[in-house]
Amino acid sequence: MKFSRRIALRLGISTLVVSAFVRIGRAQAYPVRPVRMIVPFAPAGTTDISARLIGQWLSERLGQQFVIENRPGAGSNVGTEAVVNAPPDGYTLLLVGASSAINATLYEKLNFNFLRDIIPVAGIISIPFIIAVGPSFPTKTISEFIVYAKGNPGKVNTASGGNGTAGHLSGELFKMMAGVNMVHVPYRGEAPALTDLLGGQVQVMFATMPASIEYIKAGKLRSLAVTTATRLDALPNVPTVGDFLPGYEASAWQGVGAPKNTPAEIIAKLNNEINNGLADPKLKVRLADLGGTVIAGSPADFGKLIAEETEKWGKVVRAANIKA
Repeated sequence: MKFSRRIALRLGISTLVVSAFVRIGRAQAYPVRPVRMIVPFAPAGTTDISARLIGQWLSERLGQQFVIENRPGAGSNVGTEAVVNAPPDGYTLLLVGASSAINATLYEKLNFNFLRDIIPVAGIISIPFIIAVGPSFPTKTISEFIVYAKGNPGKVNTASGGNGTAGHLSGELFKMMAGVNMVHVPYRGEAPALTDLLGGQVQVMFATMPASIEYIKAGKLRSLAVTTATRLDALPNVPTVGDFLPGYEASAWQGVGAPKNTPAEIIAKLNNEINNGLADPKLKVRLADLGGTVIAGSPADFGKLIAEETEKWGKVVRAANIKA
């Protein structure tokens, strides 16, 4: 049986129209069952809290539960691999953090390629670090600190919440740009690192704002500088590192990702709802309480951030010869 060219064209157009309606219908229906959002860290940290805030918002907006599942291990790689291997149907999401960009270079043999296997959905917040020292430390400004560290090479210990963490890499970037030699002391989490900083066992720490701000306000720690490109509203009199080391900027950041090949319509729907949440005054205040600023934008915007951070921290990992 022979078809005319006109009939063939009609059939082709009909197929495209039907496919378009199927895609639209799929996006409109999503989600029809609970969605898992895997957090690749232990409960109660800033990453976990921001995931629960966004999860609650999405649950209320989309009418299905967004269940937070903590999968810590291997510096976030365990949870990330679980999402990489999940069906790309929008029902398994990943709370993405700066560790994802760092691990791409820090770990030589991963079972996935983050930039290829996880697609960006939306950014959530960016969290600054504060360069903090104990009140008895003999410097009161970041310029004095740099002079002191240069005059005492290898005698200043800098704590972090773990090897290869964003706090650790922020310190390594500072060392490279300032030309100072400090000894890195990794801890199993930010809390024990702060405890030793308060006790004087270590001299300095690149601490997240949520973890350190109350100690600074109470006078138990002294803030020398913030690592963001601009000053913080919470610490308006504290300069940025970039004021003394032009071009320096570092922060922890978080967002949402999904397995590659997740339908674009679902990604767009999630991105829209997350951005609506970031614009909501109540949710915005709760995220601000974590010490962060929202980073709303398109999936492409978030993807650009991830790619830039992967390249940036990859250079630091290689230059400092950091190993997992």
